[in-house]
Amino acid sequence: MITNLCFHGIGVCTQEREAGEARYWVSADAFHGILDETLDRPDVKISFDDGNRSDVAIALPALQERNLSATFFALAGRLDDPSSLSPADLRTLRAHGMAVGSHGWSHIPWRGLSPADARRELIEAREALVEASGGEIADAALPLGRYDRKLLSQLRGAAYRTVFTSDRFRARPNAWLQARYSVTSLDTADSIRNLLTRPTSVSEVRMVTASLVKRMR
Repeated sequence: MITNLCFHGIGVCTQEREAGEARYWVSADAFHGILDETLDRPDVKISFDDGNRSDVAIALPALQERNLSATFFALAGRLDDPSSLSPADLRTLRAHGMAVGSHGWSHIPWRGLSPADARRELIEAREALVEASGGEIADAALPLGRYDRKLLSQLRGAAYRTVFTSDRFRARPNAWLQARYSVTSLDTADSIRNLLTRPTSVSEVRMVTASLVKRMR
């Protein structure tokens, strides 16, 4: 089994785009400490959602220093936003051995989209990110973690290789649907060490059950 750790912003969230966003920003010191806990842990995979510019300004150098790799799920609708990853930033990430995935266009839940909105979020966003980053976009991360059976069918139809959720439990390495743990501002190196070393908890079992329900509804 593997543990997928997901970061959103590194440093200080100076302006929330959405209510509660600051909760998912991790201080640079905490981030460095958490990365150190993942060293020599091939069962830990790292990813970044939302395409904040801290991904390239802070996260990339820290990953390079530790010879770590990660996947960066960018938003196509924010490529021209100075606070977000630009096409040049995405190409820089690729040039340093990082992977780029799709987080959609507008950071809206993908569940229950109209056909036009679904095409924009699942297809057109990926096309824009392919062009911007200069490489393949094979993986997707669900904005806000929401999904159901219809959405998963749409994502399979769009031929995504792997889809990542915000469900908090360990994942099978080759699973098409991968659960992740979102790191929050309250997390520290100690809390992540505990997460990585503890046995499966009751809450994780509940999250597995909840995921099964989402896949069937």
